[in-house]
Amino acid sequence: MQATSALTLYRSTIGKKVIMAITGLIGIGFLFFHMYGNLKIFVGQEYFNAYAEALREELGAPIFMHTHLLWLMRIVLITAIVLHVWAAVTLWLQARRARPQTYEMKRVVQANYATRTIRWGGLVILAFIIFHLAQLTWGATNLPGGFDRSNPYGNVVAAFQSPVVVLFYLIALFTLAFHLYHGTWSFIQTLGLLHKRWDRAVRLFALLVAIVIPLGFALVPIGVITGYIH
Repeated sequence: MQATSALTLYRSTIGKKVIMAITGLIGIGFLFFHMYGNLKIFVGQEYFNAYAEALREELGAPIFMHTHLLWLMRIVLITAIVLHVWAAVTLWLQARRARPQTYEMKRVVQANYATRTIRWGGLVILAFIIFHLAQLTWGATNLPGGFDRSNPYGNVVAAFQSPVVVLFYLIALFTLAFHLYHGTWSFIQTLGLLHKRWDRAVRLFALLVAIVIPLGFALVPIGVITGYIH
C-alpha cells in the first residue's frame, strides 16, 4: 500500500511541488557552477578556451570516458527542466480548475511581485535558454565572423557585440532574479526545511541567490559591450 502511494505521489499537489522543489534545486546548482565557469572569461582567451575544451574532453576523467559525464549531466538537467515545466503547468491548471474566475474582483492573498510573475517569468527564461543554446552551443544564429566551435571566447565576444542581444540577456537575467528568489524560498519550504524562526534568514539567502547568480551572468555581456572583454 505504501509502495503504491509512493509511486502515485507525483499525481498529488504536494508530489508536484516536491518535484518542482527538487528540479529547481538542480537548476540552481547548475546555474551557479555555469556562472562560475563563465566568469573565467575575464582571465583571458587562452584560459577560457582551455577551460571550455576541458569540459568536453576531460570532465570526469579517467573514471568517465570522453564526454560521457558531460552528457550524463545534460540528460539530468534536461530531465529536470522538463519535469519542472510539467509540474508548474499541471499545478497551474489544477489551481484554475479549483478556483474558476467568476468574481468581478480577484484578490491576491500573501503574494508579492515575484510570486505573481513566476509563470510568465518561467516562459521568458525558457525562451532565453533556447536562444542561449542556439547562439553559443549549437551555432544556429549568425554570429559576426561565424561560429567557431574551437574558439568559445571568440563566440561570446561576437555574440554580445549587438546591444539588442545584450539587452535581451539582461532582461532575461532580471526575470531570472525574481524566479530564483521565489524558487529558492519555495523549495526550502516545500522540502520541510523552513522553520518560522528561520524565515528571515531564508529570505535573505534567497535574495542573495537571486542577486549573485544573475549578476554573475550579466558581467559577461556587460564586459563585452563596454569593451573590457574583446
